[in-house]
Amino acid sequence: MIGSSPATDISVTSGSHTDTGLRRSVNEDALLADYPVFIVADGMGGHEAGDRAAAAVVEEFRALVGREDLRPEDVAATVERAHAAVSTIAAGTTRGAGSTLTGVVAVRQHDIPHWLVVNVGDSRVYRLLSERLEQLTIDHSVAQEMVDAGQLTREQMATYEGRNVITRAMGGEGSRADFWLLPIVTGERIVVCSDGLTGEITDEALRAGLMMGGSPAQTAHSLVGQALSHGGRDNISTIVLDVVAGGIHPRLEDTTGGFVHSESVTSTIEVATARSSRRRTTHG
Repeated sequence: MIGSSPATDISVTSGSHTDTGLRRSVNEDALLADYPVFIVADGMGGHEAGDRAAAAVVEEFRALVGREDLRPEDVAATVERAHAAVSTIAAGTTRGAGSTLTGVVAVRQHDIPHWLVVNVGDSRVYRLLSERLEQLTIDHSVAQEMVDAGQLTREQMATYEGRNVITRAMGGEGSRADFWLLPIVTGERIVVCSDGLTGEITDEALRAGLMMGGSPAQTAHSLVGQALSHGGRDNISTIVLDVVAGGIHPRLEDTTGGFVHSESVTSTIEVATARSSRRRTTHG
């Protein structure tokens, strides 16, 4: 899938690809890559409801496509509607249902374009800027908690037996989304992906794939192909998007942004003064 932004001061090109993988019979992933929304949802619940849960998340966000006036609180409200939709699906099943949600949505904050990064679960958002790869989201998973506690290294996460156990999910009782508000930067490359990608290739391999110079569509297909060649044990979904013009200059302004407290995103945005120390950066 190939997309681009509409007539606006921000120019974005994007491409996406999803694959069932080599060991699954149903693709429980869903994605949406249509400006200003770039999200991936990884459904849980098996044949009964996982694909429906992911599709329900994407469907709620589809109403935001084409809008240039979005505020962070609009995205937060959409997350809540998606959460309710998945909860309804889960209530009608015997095994339950859930979904991850991760991605970026272009919003206006003080009339300045920003990415609002949103995350629930263990799908991820990365940014490549000036040859530096950074994971913008923090996994909601048992493996991540063990890394934080010093009981597991990040390199061991991909092979840890309980790597698929997540601690938050759309439709799950008490689950909440994390938000980060980041300035949109000209020249940055953003990746949104399910754990079917990151469970098969390393951050270094991801960085190398992003720097090969292909278009977003070519790169998305190539990354999914790499995951398949490494085993394709899960559904794999990847969105790649490039900010071509209209963002801030990376050398002139702060490009880091900060964490947005989920309790305040629906009213007054309170941005932390420092980024989370748990983000992973790979330097070139």
